[in-house]
Amino acid sequence: MNKLQENTICSVSTGHGESAIALIRISGAQSLNICKKIFFSKKIIISKQLKPNFAYYGKIKDLNQIIDEVILTYFKAPRSYTGEDMVEISCHGSEYIQKSIIELLINKGCSLAKRGEFTLRAFLNGKLDLSQAESVANLISAKNSKSHELAMRQMRGGYSENIQLLRKKLIKFGALIELELDFSTEDVEFADRKDLINLLSEMITKIEPLIKSFKYGNAIKNGIPITIVGPPNSGKSTLLNKILNEERAIVSDIKGTTRDIIEETFNIEGFEFRFIDTAGLRKTNNEIEKIGIQKTHEKINEAAVIIYLFDINDFNKTQIINNLNFIKTKDLEVVLVGNKTDLNKNQIKEFEGEIIYCSLLNNKGIDEILNSILHKTKKWKNLNHEFVITNQRHYEAFVNTLESIRLIKAGIQSKISGELLSIDIKTALNSLGEITGEITNEDLLDSIFKDFCIGK
Repeated sequence: MNKLQENTICSVSTGHGESAIALIRISGAQSLNICKKIFFSKKIIISKQLKPNFAYYGKIKDLNQIIDEVILTYFKAPRSYTGEDMVEISCHGSEYIQKSIIELLINKGCSLAKRGEFTLRAFLNGKLDLSQAESVANLISAKNSKSHELAMRQMRGGYSENIQLLRKKLIKFGALIELELDFSTEDVEFADRKDLINLLSEMITKIEPLIKSFKYGNAIKNGIPITIVGPPNSGKSTLLNKILNEERAIVSDIKGTTRDIIEETFNIEGFEFRFIDTAGLRKTNNEIEKIGIQKTHEKINEAAVIIYLFDINDFNKTQIINNLNFIKTKDLEVVLVGNKTDLNKNQIKEFEGEIIYCSLLNNKGIDEILNSILHKTKKWKNLNHEFVITNQRHYEAFVNTLESIRLIKAGIQSKISGELLSIDIKTALNSLGEITGEITNEDLLDSIFKDFCIGK
């Protein structure tokens, strides 16, 4: 038994503060025995009749003092979330009651759970692999339907099942090559190089799309970044305020008012969009404004879609074309918007492609802008049947794996020694194993579970 699993832990698993009902979790070998010391019911003999997967009504008592009337449910190992004996107590949501029960449990032998310790125990007991465990935190923090969908898919196995299968196949080849090394003097070949090449090609075919999906998966998880750019006084801050329906950004006729980056999220059709208001693109001698413009360029690089907003009554054609050409080099979707039609009814014919005309002052054209954004982000909508990476750690592990696989493939083609081939295979296996938790260490686990909420 791992040292982390030697004690019995407890924690409130519902949110902080008062509520109608709160849930207290206990996990560990002594869960049931500890709860028998504090749970009392007239209808059953506690020491004998508590059965798994049944809910029991009774009272939590400290000596003769009744703390609360509760519902107790017992889950017997290994058929529980953690894979250990577990008890869940549903009590009234008073902070006083929650605190009193936790203190009572600790007095009877429980330890207070650390962040993510219940899910960590589920991983250590083989109930979840590491990728699935991480998805639990993603599920809890999901802010929209799409990020929820991706978290659920990953928690159910997602791409980890395919990765485990490929890893097992590569392990077999690695073992055969190791065997060849044991018989190096006899010049034998146990691992068929053609079959190994085919496996490596299959792995590349499956890993490359996963690496490419990270940009989209990360955007769905954290909000698809929509950067609003354009010349000063074109209405960028006004547009942000209109989309959010609140005065979030300062609006002024003075050029260079927006010098820092303002970000706010907005949900459209189940997608979380992260709208970013930026400093106006222009040449300036003001050092502070220069910093703001530099940040604008950084946010352009991070964006999924650019809203380029300009004033149809006051614009520099050359400047706008140069800015648009710069944006196009980044392979970004662009929504070109001409503002202030309330002052000028004439349409602009200076630029190629579709232009959305609007009057932010009169609330005209905003729906058209949002619909265009949805259209431009259709590739995010089409991820329903694909495996998508949302985790930075997984992304880095896949990148390292792909590099090792290509080295193995190149090594086979150049007929390098079995010793060197074996090293590259082990490196690839380690990178893959880090994703699902077959290869792990205490520092890695601490890093993953430190951001979990207590009680999960």
